[in-house]
Amino acid sequence: MCFLINFLTMQTAGQHKALFQLIVNRLDGYSISSASYRREIVDLVKKGIGGFIIFGGIKEEIKPFIMELQELAEQRLFIASDIERGVGQQIKGSTHFPCQMAMAAAINMELAGDVALYKSAITAIAKESLDLGINMPLTPVLDVNKNPFNPIICTRAFSGDPAAVAWFGRIYIETMEAAGLISCAKHFPGHGDTETDSHIALPVIGKTEAQLRESDFVPFAEAIKSGVSSIMAAHLAIPAIDGVPASLSKKILTGLLRNELSFDGLILTDALNMDALRDIEYVAAKCINAGVDILLHPTDAVETVNGLVECLKRGSLDKDSVRASCARVLKAKQRIRSPRNPLNLLNHGAHGEDHSTISERITEKSITLVAASKSTFIPEPSNTLLIEAGEPKFHGSTCLSQYFTNHLSLYGEQEISAKGLTLLVAIYTNISAWKGSSGIPQSDVDAIRALLLRAGAAHTVVISFGSPYLLSQFKEADFLIAAYEASKQAGAAVLKCLKGQLRYEGRLPVKLP
Repeated sequence: MCFLINFLTMQTAGQHKALFQLIVNRLDGYSISSASYRREIVDLVKKGIGGFIIFGGIKEEIKPFIMELQELAEQRLFIASDIERGVGQQIKGSTHFPCQMAMAAAINMELAGDVALYKSAITAIAKESLDLGINMPLTPVLDVNKNPFNPIICTRAFSGDPAAVAWFGRIYIETMEAAGLISCAKHFPGHGDTETDSHIALPVIGKTEAQLRESDFVPFAEAIKSGVSSIMAAHLAIPAIDGVPASLSKKILTGLLRNELSFDGLILTDALNMDALRDIEYVAAKCINAGVDILLHPTDAVETVNGLVECLKRGSLDKDSVRASCARVLKAKQRIRSPRNPLNLLNHGAHGEDHSTISERITEKSITLVAASKSTFIPEPSNTLLIEAGEPKFHGSTCLSQYFTNHLSLYGEQEISAKGLTLLVAIYTNISAWKGSSGIPQSDVDAIRALLLRAGAAHTVVISFGSPYLLSQFKEADFLIAAYEASKQAGAAVLKCLKGQLRYEGRLPVKLP
C-alpha cells in the first residue's frame, strides 16, 4: 500500500487510484441482480475505490458479492452500512434490533442482568456483520437528543442525558472493536439539538461552546477513550465555533477533534449527497483540508476524484492533508480481517433464533408507561375502540388491529364515538431522511385531542409507536405509553402489556416538554 503514502510522486493514473481510496461509495443491495450494475461496482473496485456503504439487499445475494469484491480489490475494501437497528435494518434475512432509544429504555445500567442483555445484543449485531462481510458498521449514534422536534435523530439517540449516551456508547464501541470491527461514532460534534434535517438543509446549532462541552461533546470524548476507530462528522453549523459546516471546519475536525480530544482514527463525512452542503463548491477538497479521511457517499465517485485532482493542480487541496488521510486509511485497512478467516465469535452461530430472542426481550423490556391518571387496567377487545393515526403505511402493521377488531383510521370520514368504551389511539411515526419531521401534523394532534375530550370514552389511552415526545401533547389521556418504533415486534410487546402478560418495564430516556 505504499502508493497510498507516495501517490504525489506518481502520474495522474496513480493519483486517481490513491484518491479513490478516500471514497466510500453507495452500493444498492437490491440492484446487484442487474449485470450492468454489477459491472459498474466492479469497475469502481478496479479504479481503487476505498469501499462501499450498503443500502438494502438479500443476505444470500449480498454476502457472496461482497466476497467477490474483496477478492477483486487490490486493497481491502471498507464495507460500511447504517445498521443502528442491527443488520436486519438493511439486509433481508438478518435480525432487526430495537432502535437505540428503545435499548436505553429497556436497559438499567445498574442491573448486571440488563447490562449482560445489552452486551449480548451488540455481540449479535457484530456476529451478523462479520458473517455478511460488513467491517465498518456506521454505529453507534452518540447524539444527545435534546430537541423534542428533532426530525432526523430522535429515537436514533440513546437518550437526552449525555452521561447515559456516553455509557451506552462505550459498551457498544468496546464490544464492536473487540470483534475486530471498525465502529463509528456519529454525528460529531452533535446533531441532537436541531429542528432541521441535514438531508434537506444546513442545521444551525445556536449553543455556546461551553454548552456543547457540557453536553454534546461528552459521549464523543468517552468514545475516544473507549477506542472508537472512526467518527462521522455532521453537516451542521455552529457559529460559536466556526462559520462553516462542521464537516468542512478545520477548527472543529483538526483543532477540536484531532488536537484537543486526541482522536487519531478515521474521520468520515456524513453522506455527501445530502442537501446541507448543496451550495458549497469543491466540497470534497474542503473536507479533506479540514481533516476528513473518508468521503462518504458522494453523488459521483469518478467526478469527485477528478475534482480532487484538479484541486491538487491548482493548489487548493493541501498535499499534506491528503498524505495524512492516506496514511490513516492504510492503518485502518491493516485491521480488516479476511472474510475467509472470521473471528471465533462466529463459531457460536452468526444468525439464528437466539438473536431474535434477544431482540424480542429488549423490545418487551422497553415498553414504557409514561403516565397514568387511573389505576392500571386491562382493556377488553369487546369494549375497546382502536384509532390508528400517523403514517398510514404502518396502519394495521401491528397485532393491535387484529386483537381490537373494532378499529378505525383517524383519517376516515365517519363520525367517531367511543361512549362507554376504552378509546385506544395508536400513533405511528418513523425517523427517515428527507422527511423533515419526527412527529405528526398539528391538525392530527388537534383531531386526537378532540377525540380524547369528546368521544365519551370510559378510559383513554395514547400509544406512540415512534417518537415519545408526541405523548406530551396528549396529557388529557388516562394512560400514555411509549413504544419507540412502528414495528410488529413493538406492537406485540405493547399488546402483551395491555393484556397483563408483561409489566411495563421501560424507563423514559428523555424528558418530555
